[in-house]
Amino acid sequence: MSNTAAILIAFACYLIMMITVGFIFMKRTKSTADYFLGGRGLNSWVAALSAQASDMSGWLLMGLPGSIYLAGTGKAWIAIGLFIGTVLNWLLISKRLRRYTIVANNSLTLPEFFQNRFRDKKKILLGISSVVIVIFFLVYTASALASGGKLFNTVFNIDYHTAMLIGAAVILAYTFMGGFLAVCTTDFIQGTLMLVALLTVPIIAYGTISGDMTGALAAKGVAADSDFLSLFYINGEPYSFVSIISDLAWGLGYCGMPHILVRFMAVRSEKELKKSSVIAIIWVAISLTAACVIGVVGRGYLNEILVDGDSENIFIKMIQQIFSGNMILVFIGGLFLCGILAAIMSTADSQLLVCASSASKDIFKNILRPDAADKKVLNVSRITVIVVAVLACLIAWDPNSSIMALVSDAWAGLGSAFGPLVVCALFWKRTNLPGAVAGIVSGGLFVIIWDYLPIVNGETPYAATGIYSLLLGFFISLICIVVVSLVTKAPAQEIVEEFDKVNSYKEAE
Repeated sequence: MSNTAAILIAFACYLIMMITVGFIFMKRTKSTADYFLGGRGLNSWVAALSAQASDMSGWLLMGLPGSIYLAGTGKAWIAIGLFIGTVLNWLLISKRLRRYTIVANNSLTLPEFFQNRFRDKKKILLGISSVVIVIFFLVYTASALASGGKLFNTVFNIDYHTAMLIGAAVILAYTFMGGFLAVCTTDFIQGTLMLVALLTVPIIAYGTISGDMTGALAAKGVAADSDFLSLFYINGEPYSFVSIISDLAWGLGYCGMPHILVRFMAVRSEKELKKSSVIAIIWVAISLTAACVIGVVGRGYLNEILVDGDSENIFIKMIQQIFSGNMILVFIGGLFLCGILAAIMSTADSQLLVCASSASKDIFKNILRPDAADKKVLNVSRITVIVVAVLACLIAWDPNSSIMALVSDAWAGLGSAFGPLVVCALFWKRTNLPGAVAGIVSGGLFVIIWDYLPIVNGETPYAATGIYSLLLGFFISLICIVVVSLVTKAPAQEIVEEFDKVNSYKEAE
């Protein structure tokens, strides 16, 4: 049996298990409440690991280690920002969001929560937020599919486009069938596998070079007196204060990520939610640290030197080099490669489901066809999953698509459009409907203009300044929410009373 066959068997076993989970939960999914929120029945472990696994994506095992491999540990500021954001999101946002979505007419999606929170009878806010989700999640899903294409292309030497379509088909299968419960269960499995892979591979690689990182790095062109291991240098140059703040700003995005926030809404109880926060924070601390270590250790360990276009394959190359020599080792290596596939799939499935919920529940059911039967909405959501997957494949069709760039754009768009509004909706009683609309529109549009329009001497504002769009977009959106809310009519008394009701909410034992 060849090495390729051994790895293929490992992948096949893993993928069959994921599809089986989807089939099992398809039988348990009877309504849209089950399909989109699992009946609010997640336990602490599934909620925690599915939230973090759906968050990190292929970026964790490919994008982040690849950027550190090339530029040095200065790129770890992104990881630091994400850790801070994760902690604040679980400690400050999760509990109140879960309470408020229950009090606000048992809201199942983030746009539906906004509609109920601000009594948006004309459904303007519902429509705008749903469109923003679909736009930016298309880009986000594309990043995951691009990761899958690069993984299969590197491991099996399959054409990138064919490889991407194979990965998309499997993700589509179990998401289409099982909905939220299937996605969360597979994400739990995938989060566990990711953690095992993240810890095992760099430890083995470090042991192989006998702990002599200085000598190993020197052999790969990194001088002993270089600044490769300094947080304040990148590519041998001092890392500017603006760049460090921009990297830390990634943490601002957490409170605006629908695929993460929906996990808070779906946890079985507040007691389970408290456990989830501890599990999630520990998981993300270990995972982010390990991903950064992979970038450094991989630079010294690999026999080859990776160039810019290939650096995101560093973890794949490390596994292939470590687990070689006989079929058993190659098969074990194949299982660890499934950890990368797990990171990719755990994010793509969540993004597909959020897009489906926005299109079917928020746009089709709540705006276009309020009288639509629950079964009809469920069918529309499944069709939407297919359409979104196809569109995401088209966005990621270019084999040179940068995983880091795609994730960066989507993260900034969602974080700027929704993050400030989620914070204000939960904690500021004076926030009103016009302010909410102003916040979403200003945040989303700013990111599009900053990242995509060449208006500064033929360059985008981001290319010209190096400032991450989320850093500015978040605060522009926040300012718009506050200013517009203060200069327009105060919220109705029933909205204020509901806000106060959340403060005194007590869960039934």
